[in-house]
Amino acid sequence: MTDNQVKIHLLIGIEGVTLLVFATDDCWQFRVLTVGGAVFGQRKIYFTPHTAEKAGREWIDQDCEK
Repeated sequence: MTDNQVKIHLLIGIEGVTLLVFATDDCWQFRVLTVGGAVFGQRKIYFTPHTAEKAGREWIDQDCEK
């Protein structure tokens, strides 16, 4: 990918929020988007889209248990 390009791998609704898994350069990340427009997530990087998705789903599960 060239500078400033983002590749979206997954965009899915889970537990009333949206999970976004995306790539920048050669790493993958996730963000959680709320209906109100807030964006949450971690700045950790993952080496595959599947590990980023798994981390995002776990993050959502932990947050929904509170």
